[in-house]
Amino acid sequence: MLACTEREVQIEDLRNHSSEMVMSLRNLVESGAGAIPDPKRPGFFEIEGESQVYYVHVSPVTGKILLLATWPTEAALAKTQQIS
Repeated sequence: MLACTEREVQIEDLRNHSSEMVMSLRNLVESGAGAIPDPKRPGFFEIEGESQVYYVHVSPVTGKILLLATWPTEAALAKTQQIS
């Protein structure tokens, strides 16, 4: 779980994601969603939401979250494949 202090979560979007995606990530972090550390890159994490996985870097100095990438969860992909 990412540490969330009393102050507002700071998220910087580095790849032009929609404001809805950034807000969804903010809500996940503020609600204490679990973060899976990237074993090859210290400070990098995957945070899984209902339909998206967010790949982020958390600055060890400022605590700012840098949103790097998103992709659909396995469940969202499976649901899409069932529809087609």
